[in-house]
Amino acid sequence: MEIIDYYVKSAPNVQNTLDIFQGEWASKLPGDLSLLNAGQSGLFDDGRITWAVEQLGEIKGKNILELGPLEAGHTYMLEKLGAASITAVEASTRAYLKCLIVKEVVGLRNAHFLCGDCVEYLRLNPGKFDTCFASGILYHMTNPAELIGLIAKVSDRVFIWTHYYDENIIRSTPYLSPRFAEKTAAEYQGFKHMLYRQEYGEYKGEVKAAGFCGGSSRFSNWMSREDIISCLTYFGLTDIRINFDQPHTPHGPCFALVAMRR
Repeated sequence: MEIIDYYVKSAPNVQNTLDIFQGEWASKLPGDLSLLNAGQSGLFDDGRITWAVEQLGEIKGKNILELGPLEAGHTYMLEKLGAASITAVEASTRAYLKCLIVKEVVGLRNAHFLCGDCVEYLRLNPGKFDTCFASGILYHMTNPAELIGLIAKVSDRVFIWTHYYDENIIRSTPYLSPRFAEKTAAEYQGFKHMLYRQEYGEYKGEVKAAGFCGGSSRFSNWMSREDIISCLTYFGLTDIRINFDQPHTPHGPCFALVAMRR
């Protein structure tokens, strides 16, 4: 393609903006915008976020840290619920640009998107936040215990939705079993746990797809459900509430939790 092929020749409209990433959107936009051609996932009206806020308490006027906003669906919900500020850190440059598109299209005013790695961001000691939201990111980490430990340093309240490793389920699922080649014993700041290496590689052509929603490495390490809970407890987030526990989904066992420091 020549550079001139990237010019738009119709009058300005929202669909033109969305079509910059045509075929890559995961989310269905909110309200009347849902009629536009984007994705199908209901991340702008997500029951997991509604439940999390019920458990965490009022977030109106609070300062929120969001890790991995993807397409700003949860960011949108948090602003609608009254968050004073949302700092959202996104490592995927394409997802980051989609977040900026959404910010313009839906008129987000209290959200600030940062393009970069969330672990590196947290290592810089960015200060305290009232609440951290980390949906769909823990299982993309190579050192998930470190992410939990770093989150516990910057916030006393966290919402996490993640996949987890279950030996029986993973090994009996043809789609999942080839992804997991090995397990290793690990330790982070004294917390001992097991890691289960999950390969992206060329499997199903994932890492070649423009809409890839995985991590920044060609592999990640999953933790078991028990180790995730134990890790949160180890780093002081001992008030743990669990919902949306779904052991059997096409992409692996998953659950949502809220963890708070007592």
